[in-house]
Amino acid sequence: MQFIRRSLIGIFLLAVTLALFAWAGNTVRLAVQERMNAEPRSFPQRERVLSVNVVTVTPQTVAPELVVFGQLDSANTLGIRALSGGTILEVSENFVDGGRVSEGEVLVRIDARDAQSARDRVAADLRDAEAEKRDAERALVLAQDEMAAAVEQAELRQQALTRQRDLEQRGVGTAAATETAELALSSARQAVLSRRQADAQAQARLDQAATQLSREQLNLADADRVLADTEILAPFSGTLADVSVATGVRVTANERLGELIRKDDLEVSFRLSTAQYARLVGEDGNLSNADILVTLEAQGLTITAKGQISRESALVGEGQTGRLIFAKLETSAALRPGDFVTVTVTEPELRGVARVPSTAVGANETVLVLGDENRLEEVEIELVRRQGDDVLIRGRETYGRQIVAERSPLLGQGIAVQPIDPNAETVAPEAPEMVTLAPDRRARLVAFVEESRMPPPVKTRILEQLEQDEVPSDVIERLEERMGT
Repeated sequence: MQFIRRSLIGIFLLAVTLALFAWAGNTVRLAVQERMNAEPRSFPQRERVLSVNVVTVTPQTVAPELVVFGQLDSANTLGIRALSGGTILEVSENFVDGGRVSEGEVLVRIDARDAQSARDRVAADLRDAEAEKRDAERALVLAQDEMAAAVEQAELRQQALTRQRDLEQRGVGTAAATETAELALSSARQAVLSRRQADAQAQARLDQAATQLSREQLNLADADRVLADTEILAPFSGTLADVSVATGVRVTANERLGELIRKDDLEVSFRLSTAQYARLVGEDGNLSNADILVTLEAQGLTITAKGQISRESALVGEGQTGRLIFAKLETSAALRPGDFVTVTVTEPELRGVARVPSTAVGANETVLVLGDENRLEEVEIELVRRQGDDVLIRGRETYGRQIVAERSPLLGQGIAVQPIDPNAETVAPEAPEMVTLAPDRRARLVAFVEESRMPPPVKTRILEQLEQDEVPSDVIERLEERMGT
């Protein structure tokens, strides 16, 4: 019996245990079904508002600037060469690299003995030519006198023949006398022809003498020039470079001795793209004389000079593009030929454009304009120029309105933003209202701060404020809100 009783008790406990497991499983099943069938909880969502920097689009008249690189060169450079060969006898003390010389200064003197001898020989030949001309002139005068005498003699013979024929007609003269007069007239005429030929020869001799005199005068001028070329003079004031000459050295004609540079007369050459060049061309198709600014920066030192465009190269150049432009500088202090400089070219003025940061314009040439309720609107604009970190734009819909200065992928059409204008006037905050605390109220606030979990620096600062006779009202309000009073 005891065995049956224990078995029944075991069976009972097992049944109770199984019943409890079934009840628990059913409870879990019902809870899961209720959770799954229940409507999801909805939390109120607040729209995210981003803070953005804005700028006001103000149309104005702007003269854009082109920034390119160029190289300085002297507008007046002369290669000094030996015009005649010989030995150098004298060199100016200023004829060195970097030496400054004045206009007309003797730079180099070459041995002039050979040139002087040649000049003296030509001068002697000139004197002979002058003497020959004088002799030819005298001979011409004598030939003309002899021809005049022969003509006079022929006229007398003609008169004698006429008189003899008259006597013969009257029967007084004889035929023999008439024939003798005719022969004498013929001889006189022959003498006239001989004198004319002598006069022509004298005239030809005079012409030859004049030609020879002119030739000798030209030879003398050449000899004087060769003699003068033995002294090399400075044609203008400037600075010397690449000097390679010394006393006693023998030079040949046209040998290079150095280079004279007028450093105060500089010009800059720079290359523009075809589009940039087109902006500087006027309505008549000619390049405008735009103003430029040359800048040379070296170790924190900035050297500037103003100038004006003077001309352009006639050729593009092999393997090059664009246009090569030359500009003449007004001042060139501290600048030297060969300097690599930055050139800023002022373009013609543009009307009705606004200057805004380049980050305000998207890749599709649009800007985000601040609309109603501070919501963004995407507006198309015309991108006119890029000026460093800024751009020049046109867009009538944007004039006088604020646009986003720095676009980001988070910004777009219809998004609400909080505008921040860096150029707006800063309004000083009003001083907080000060309140005098009652002792019991002060004690409650101090006890709350001491028992709170504030950071030690914040707790110390607030306690110092509470110990004052007057406490800012905003501090009291924040503490009492936390206390729940």
